[in-house]
Amino acid sequence: MFKFTHAACVVAGLTMASTAMAEEISVGHFVPPQHVVTSSLVEPFAKAAESNGSSLKVHVYPGGELGAGPLEQYVRAVQGVADVTWGLPGYTSSQFSKTMLSELPGVKKPGRAGYDMLWDAYDAGKISGEFPRTVPLALYMAEPNVFIMKDHEIRKPEDLAGLKIRVSGAAAGRVIEALGATPVQLPANELYNALQMGLIDGLVTGSSAIADFKLDEVANSYTLGASLGQISFFFVMNEDRYNALGAAEKAAIDSIAGRKLSKSAEDGWNAKAKATIEAIKVTGDNTVIELSAEEAAPFDALTAPLADKIAAELEAGDTLAIMRGDD
Repeated sequence: MFKFTHAACVVAGLTMASTAMAEEISVGHFVPPQHVVTSSLVEPFAKAAESNGSSLKVHVYPGGELGAGPLEQYVRAVQGVADVTWGLPGYTSSQFSKTMLSELPGVKKPGRAGYDMLWDAYDAGKISGEFPRTVPLALYMAEPNVFIMKDHEIRKPEDLAGLKIRVSGAAAGRVIEALGATPVQLPANELYNALQMGLIDGLVTGSSAIADFKLDEVANSYTLGASLGQISFFFVMNEDRYNALGAAEKAAIDSIAGRKLSKSAEDGWNAKAKATIEAIKVTGDNTVIELSAEEAAPFDALTAPLADKIAAELEAGDTLAIMRGDD
């Protein structure tokens, strides 16, 4: 019979004590592990949360392991199904009506970071009420939206007439309506099949999604340069779970939460978008349309008034001004 030596008992005891002291933080999301969310958001968060004397161990549940519905990501954090969740405000647009202003064309000014738009509005108390019972760890924007189409080339607004275009939320839906097409709201994990089967004619989203969801296998035309807005994201933690953490554990999370983690995510999305566009240009089986300023002007004329119009409807002109960085 195997017997523990005294030294072995000591080592085993220390190991068991260390394991017992470790406190797991669960992170849930609905996309596959190879998605850019892993390298630019989840991994930097996990590294910081597990450092500087913290006893936390981050366990990631990708691909909907804690619940397959992308639309339920926020409520999963509130209910504690996962301690931390990642998702899109657009999927439940009615909850995030003021946050969605950030997604409209023309709101993000050249040179202004998307995460600054959101955090400035959050810190001013303009959108913080839309994130009840959670602690936002990251709020950020994707790269500019583009048209991703199957068997349709979009060169002018008239090319959209009668087409069904997938959108991620209400803001993009208003944009597509303004351009004369019919918006269809679908979560990202349904895009491939919907485009392949002809349930939609195309979609509006950031170009990083082309690679992340293998849309290049079913799409064949891409239009860049029109002012179509961009998508916002959240990475939130259950408020009670955060408040119950020890001082070292809170400090570890606080060391990266906020604009620092948001910048990491936004930079990752932008880098992935740039690489994706470069890749689809060289395949030889895609039509990549890059609109000049003159060619984009008819699109922009239709979408530019939306931000002020929707802000007026929401009585949120002050929120819009903060997001724009108006003095």
